[in-house]
Amino acid sequence: MKTEIRVVTQEGPSEVYEEAAKVLQKGGLVAFPTETVYGLGGNALDSQAAQKIYKAKGRPSDNPLIIHIASVEALEDLTDAVPEKARQLAERFWPGPLTMILPKSSKVPLGTTGGLDTVAIRMPNHPVALRLIRESDVYVAAPSANTSGRPSPTMAAHVQEDLEGKIDMILDGGMVEVGIESTIVDLTSAIPTILRPGYITKEMLEHVIGPVQIDPAILDRKGAMTGKPKAPGMKYKHYAPKAQLTIVQGQKEKVIDRIYQLSQEQEKAGKKVGIIATDETVKYYKNGVVRSIGSRMEQGSIARGMYKILREFDHLDVDVIYTESFEGDPMGMAIMNRLNKAAGYSILTAE
Repeated sequence: MKTEIRVVTQEGPSEVYEEAAKVLQKGGLVAFPTETVYGLGGNALDSQAAQKIYKAKGRPSDNPLIIHIASVEALEDLTDAVPEKARQLAERFWPGPLTMILPKSSKVPLGTTGGLDTVAIRMPNHPVALRLIRESDVYVAAPSANTSGRPSPTMAAHVQEDLEGKIDMILDGGMVEVGIESTIVDLTSAIPTILRPGYITKEMLEHVIGPVQIDPAILDRKGAMTGKPKAPGMKYKHYAPKAQLTIVQGQKEKVIDRIYQLSQEQEKAGKKVGIIATDETVKYYKNGVVRSIGSRMEQGSIARGMYKILREFDHLDVDVIYTESFEGDPMGMAIMNRLNKAAGYSILTAE
C-alpha cells in the first residue's frame, strides 16, 4: 500500500479533504492531527475499518477505540443514554481533550468498543480534525497513529515512521499543541471516574459536575489492572522507547547526582546513555546524551515535548535512558502516568 502524505490547514486544499473523506467513506484509514496527538482514523460504525486500525497498529483487539465527533448532537446517535453530567462536561470542555465513556447505542459495533457495551467519545479541538470529520460525514474511530506500545505521534513524521505503507493517507497539520492523550472519564459508574489523566484535571471536572474519583490502577505504582481495559492506555505497556527508561524521583539536587552516578556506571559498562532533563537542569549533566524535555516554568511544555524526545532517543540508538520526574508540573499526574508506562514502572528514589 502506498501512503499518501498531504500538508493541510483548516483552509485546505479542499481537494485533499475530499480525497481523505472518500478514503474514510470507503473503509480506509487516514491519520490526522488533533490537539493532543495524531490519530489514526477509520469509520467508527464499520467493523472492518476498526479491524484495519487494530491491524495497522498491532493493537490488541480488546483495547477500545475512541470515537471522534464534530457535534454534540452525535451523542444522541452513539449512546443509549446521555446523562446530565455528560451534557455539562460537553458544554464546558468540548471541543477539547476530554473523552467520555457512556453506554453505547446499537449503531456502534463491538469491534470498535473492544467488545464492551460502553463507548468512548470525544470532540477534538483541532480545525483539521473537525473539518475532516464533517466533510467525511462519518464518525471517526481514532486511537493514536503509532505502532502499539510506541511513543505517541506529535507530528506527521512520527506517523510516517511507524505506519507508512500500512495506511492510506496522512494529513500533515504540523506539531500538536497539547502533546499527550485526552483525559478519559467514565460516566457509567456511580461516581464519575478518571480512567486516564490528561490536560483536563480532576479539579477542573469537579468544578463542573461535583465529586470525581480516580481509578486505582492510575495511582498503583505497578499500574495493576485485570480484565478488559475500559479505556485506551489502561492495561498494556504504552509509549515506550526502544531503550530501557528509568525514572529517578526525589529532591532536585539528589536526582541530578543519582542520574550522573548511574550514567557514569552505564558508560563504564560500554552503554550509550540518554538523559532527559529540563531547561533548568540540562546544564548540570556533563556526560551522556542530554536533552531537555521543556521548562518547568512553562506549563504544558514538558507534556508537549515528552513523546518527541523519546522518539529522538530511538534515533540516537541509546541503550538506557534516565529521566527526572515531573510530579510537580501542573499536568504532573498525566505526564507521570505516561512516563511510568513507558518505563514499565522502573522507578528509583534518589537518596
